[in-house]
Amino acid sequence: MTGKVYLVGAGPGDPGLLTLRGQQCLQIADVVLHDRLVDPRILNEVKANTELVDVGKARGKNNFGQEDINTMLVNLASSGKQVVRLKGGDPFIFGRGGEEALALKHAGIEFEIVPGVTSAIAVPAYAGIPLTHRGTSASFIVVSGSEDPTKENGQIDWNTLASYHGTLVILMGWQTLPEIVEILLANGRRPNTPAALIEWGTLPHQRSVVGALDNIIAKGQKAGLSAPIIAVVGEVVSLRDSLNWFDNRPLHNKRILITRDQIQSRTLSQILAQRGAQPIELPTIEIAPPENYNALDVALQEINDYDWVIFTSVNGVQGLFERLRHQGRDSRHLGNTKFCTIGTTTKSSLYEHGITADFVPSDFTSEHVVRAFADYSMHDQRILLPRSEIADDRLPNGLRSMGAHVDDIPVYRTLIPEESLGRVDQVIDSGIDVTIFASSSSVTNLMSLLGDDTSRISESCIVCIGPVTAQTARDKGLRVDIVPQEHTIQAMVEMLELHFTQ
Repeated sequence: MTGKVYLVGAGPGDPGLLTLRGQQCLQIADVVLHDRLVDPRILNEVKANTELVDVGKARGKNNFGQEDINTMLVNLASSGKQVVRLKGGDPFIFGRGGEEALALKHAGIEFEIVPGVTSAIAVPAYAGIPLTHRGTSASFIVVSGSEDPTKENGQIDWNTLASYHGTLVILMGWQTLPEIVEILLANGRRPNTPAALIEWGTLPHQRSVVGALDNIIAKGQKAGLSAPIIAVVGEVVSLRDSLNWFDNRPLHNKRILITRDQIQSRTLSQILAQRGAQPIELPTIEIAPPENYNALDVALQEINDYDWVIFTSVNGVQGLFERLRHQGRDSRHLGNTKFCTIGTTTKSSLYEHGITADFVPSDFTSEHVVRAFADYSMHDQRILLPRSEIADDRLPNGLRSMGAHVDDIPVYRTLIPEESLGRVDQVIDSGIDVTIFASSSSVTNLMSLLGDDTSRISESCIVCIGPVTAQTARDKGLRVDIVPQEHTIQAMVEMLELHFTQ
């Protein structure tokens, strides 16, 4: 069978600007050939066994020529694979998508074009610059700056563009921009024409420099800008002072270290990125099964003999129900038991399994949970406590002091991911503005990765999800800056925003 090729526009950088159709194509792909600047978070949309091939080109570094890419697309589809060619921006705007489509057409390969949001429009919008505005600019022209503007018989008539009164957008032109500006000025473009340079547009570390046509190059060089850069020339640039929304977010360009496990990190990364931050994921926790299931299997066989099951985390919920499914059973076998969850997120996780928590203490520390159970008669109550194998003894000991019989059973382990061992130095040495800890395990494991050298993150703002995690951090010698009153991820983010706006 012959496969099919999807020429998909990945958008300008921000994963949120990937189209719904583009997402659907990625989810069915057997192979993805992607450009160099495609955000790695977009590639998270693929199946677990999808092959990823970086065919990106950079100035002076072309590991794959265009003919090589065309041949790969034809050969992969001919072998029956569903292939996505993931291109930055839109496939048909300076992306050689037309050349790839023609090669597929010539080979008799079925293909589909999935348009993407072009950086020519999206990047200026993220910088607060509308390309058209009533009374200011009624049109805009988009040109590539990759061609030498001094070249004779070039494809772009820069002399004519100098007299153009609309907005001029120049893509891929940082190397040639000094010559382009010189030609525009020499052919009559006013020196005081507003101009802007936008680096890494739509991504959290986007930077913008604004000036006039005759000084914009010097300003960009002084700011240390480097490719990828989009240049905008025209009166609409003056509107940025009023319309700049992206750079004004409280967490803009803050490098925030996330130490949760890989899956949970993604959700927090999305929340932070939406608020302008640059999330840096360094998972310090890898959730693994317990060394054996003997104790848990016995507890599940006797589950209806328990008066309470107390879940202290989402991982505890998932660990118990995964083992229950392994035994060929489900929530219907838990009908005689009452459930307590520590935290609203844990409550929601339990609800996903069709069970509403009977009791959710208002405070999430072990001491407060024990005090909250004082309203119940705990004498001779049998309690199952499914949690991490390294959890401390305060909660079970507190319940036992009230006369309860507690089975504290490990349903998961927290390990340090091997990948993080090789990345930790690079991540920390690149600079961190904020370090977020969502559990005591994440504190312990990060400090282990750092060789217990607290100085390596001492300059960052340290945020802990609750008092237990905060105490673990202090015990490790760290200064804790933020502990939200409500011990949730959302509350942590809100406190962090408040911290940087005060």
